[in-house]
Amino acid sequence: MKIAIAVVLSLLVALFVGAKLFRNSINWSAASAVKAEADIAEASPSLGSDGKRAPVIVELFTSEGCSSCPPADKVLAELERLQPVEGVEIIALSEHVDYWNYIGWSDPFSSEMFSARQQAYAPVFRNDGVYTPQMVVDGQAEFVGSNLSKAQTAIARAAKLPKADVKIGLSREAQTVKLTARVEKLPAISENDMAEVLLAITESNLTSQVARGENSGRRLPHTAVVRELRSLGRIDDSGKVFEAATVAALKTDWKLGDLRAVVFVQERKQKRILGAAVINLAGK
Repeated sequence: MKIAIAVVLSLLVALFVGAKLFRNSINWSAASAVKAEADIAEASPSLGSDGKRAPVIVELFTSEGCSSCPPADKVLAELERLQPVEGVEIIALSEHVDYWNYIGWSDPFSSEMFSARQQAYAPVFRNDGVYTPQMVVDGQAEFVGSNLSKAQTAIARAAKLPKADVKIGLSREAQTVKLTARVEKLPAISENDMAEVLLAITESNLTSQVARGENSGRRLPHTAVVRELRSLGRIDDSGKVFEAATVAALKTDWKLGDLRAVVFVQERKQKRILGAAVINLAGK
């Protein structure tokens, strides 16, 4: 009996250590053309002849109810503010999940939609479940969101992959914004998949005074909080040009100067992000 217990404990320890090592590395999806980590100096792309930086979407699945999340929120803010990877435009998306709300604090920015979006990533990365803080880079790499070094490495690697040409047009009347999206030169879509064009409205410079839960008593700042996320249409043939127009109604408590519109193209099954663009809604 003692031997059996010892064997079980040894297996549990091995599983724990293995999981910890796994979480300390970058987990690339099976569909990604990137299969291994590389030194950031080697991977960093240079500016193209047109001077445009390569856009890379960085998603953070986070929650005000999670005590491990504030350091990751800080990493996301630094990535967006400092833009530390040469030749890359880092486009941040902070998506607050709702499954932490049960412990006493209901995150005011949380949504079941973001929890579902994170869950849809799990099989792509061969994960049994979800966790916070989780950072996902261009839909192709995931790791613990508080690891700045891993974030920079994954961003630099993802930036080297082919990108679609995405353009956003903007006109505004009071609290209504008219947006146009155009996508062309789309990289090849994975076999038996299709690409979806998504629109996200984000707001920065947000704060919360947390009264309960794991972060009770803390004032938490947030960057690029996703206020709205919806589909603009799909692309079945990467050789075709996609165009769409939509109207976004801005809520009165959203601060126009802190709002941005992000349009990105993502495979529905494999989740690879194939291109993106961002625009300030204030027109700056």
